[in-house]
Amino acid sequence: MKTFITRRSALKSAGIAGAAFGLNGLGFLSQLQPLSAAETKLPDGSVQFHPEIEPLVRLLEETPRDRILEEVAGRIKRGTSYREILAALFLAGIRNVQPRPSVGFKFHAVLVVNSAHIASMDSPDEHRWLPIFWAIDHFKSAQGQDQREGNWTMSAVDESRVPSPEKARQGFVEAMEAWDEPQADAAAAGLARAAGSQDVYELLFRYGVRDFRSIGHKAIYVANSWRTLAAIGGEHAEPIVRSLAYALLMRDGQRGDDLPAERPWKRNLELAARFPANWRDGKTDDAATIELLTTIRNQGDQEASQNVASLLERGVGPQSIWDALFLAAGELLVRQPDIAALHAVTSTNAIRFAFDTAADDHSRRMLLLQNAAFLPLFRRASAMQNKDFQIDKLEPVALDKGAGQNNEAAFEELFGTISGNRMQAAGKVMAYLQAQPNAKPFIDAARVLVFRKGDDSHDYKFSSAVLEDYRRVSPQWRNRYLAASVFKLQGTGQADNMVVERTRAALA
Repeated sequence: MKTFITRRSALKSAGIAGAAFGLNGLGFLSQLQPLSAAETKLPDGSVQFHPEIEPLVRLLEETPRDRILEEVAGRIKRGTSYREILAALFLAGIRNVQPRPSVGFKFHAVLVVNSAHIASMDSPDEHRWLPIFWAIDHFKSAQGQDQREGNWTMSAVDESRVPSPEKARQGFVEAMEAWDEPQADAAAAGLARAAGSQDVYELLFRYGVRDFRSIGHKAIYVANSWRTLAAIGGEHAEPIVRSLAYALLMRDGQRGDDLPAERPWKRNLELAARFPANWRDGKTDDAATIELLTTIRNQGDQEASQNVASLLERGVGPQSIWDALFLAAGELLVRQPDIAALHAVTSTNAIRFAFDTAADDHSRRMLLLQNAAFLPLFRRASAMQNKDFQIDKLEPVALDKGAGQNNEAAFEELFGTISGNRMQAAGKVMAYLQAQPNAKPFIDAARVLVFRKGDDSHDYKFSSAVLEDYRRVSPQWRNRYLAASVFKLQGTGQADNMVVERTRAALA
């Protein structure tokens, strides 16, 4: 059961110190120190993980939800490391939660692991376990839902179909192009065994944006899994790549060569060839950013991609294009603050990460074009609420209590207004950031409120994405982008979740 608290008491319980919220009263987290797990046996027929991590995965799988935090806390006290817990949590989700019928819903238990990890790494040491404990509890909820829906479990790979190392890449490409699930599963295992993670993900980055299904979750899964794999170790790649192949081949039961969700990809293959050879060396151009933003705001996916190609041909650099994509996603969030717009933000975060990580030039071209095409498709996904809002016209709204550095009253007003009037809060955030160019105090405070009040995977996914992407947007635009984020950030008037108290009790 949730407990609602006043804005003043919320701020006190969060422990505002200077310009950022603290987490006073959470000193119990300092008890946590790293450990290793005991061995257990896995049922026949299920995919098996490395023996050093399998026992910990089994602990997460088999412990009831009402006891899992206590069990994990005990393991941590005895030495289990953060990395081991993170790996076991991610792998437990992959083995126990089916990424169908959509790469979302209950599968957010897997998608959110990287977001929780980002929140942990960007937090003070004494707070870093809270997002992981939240994600563990969320996994148990998703596992229960999956059990009620048939208790899907990832099976062991059919070794008779796994291609030889020299044929694995071609076999994987052929299977993915043919939407052949059994062969893609076997080829994915072969590819993971034969190639390094960078080579494997060069392919997966492309397939993650091949079609507009699951409102961006395919791209999100590719990016988040790569980032989690980098944190837990490449030795766990095989089951992750198999899971990805299965998720990326979700096609809503459709068959055919001219499906609407796949048309942007086919058109953009031609547009990608138009990019000048030095397309990454173009100049920043604020007018070009507004031009593309206007196209995305008013026209369709085809026009958006064509505008990107035209700007690059005119010598505009990719940063100005990315500025427009981020601003368009932020604007959409204000215009229609619903689940589709939220995923416009989180999928843009994922695609930008893939763009920065991919080594293949053609992959980068397609990622840029597909992101531009996806945003008008997100726009069409639901009705507008604030249809006249334009992010480039957002004006600051003066704070009643000041916007100076280390100003507790300013934070009380900002985060209180988020709970009552998000449009006004966006203007106040603009005013605060103009008076205090360092956004870190605001970002730290926003993240703490997610820890205390986030009760859905999207709270972590969205906040981790938008607070990270603030730094990717050019300085002249980033305050507007961050101001728009208040339409999905937590305010002090939201209810506290129960994970903090459950974690405290688990460690008592």
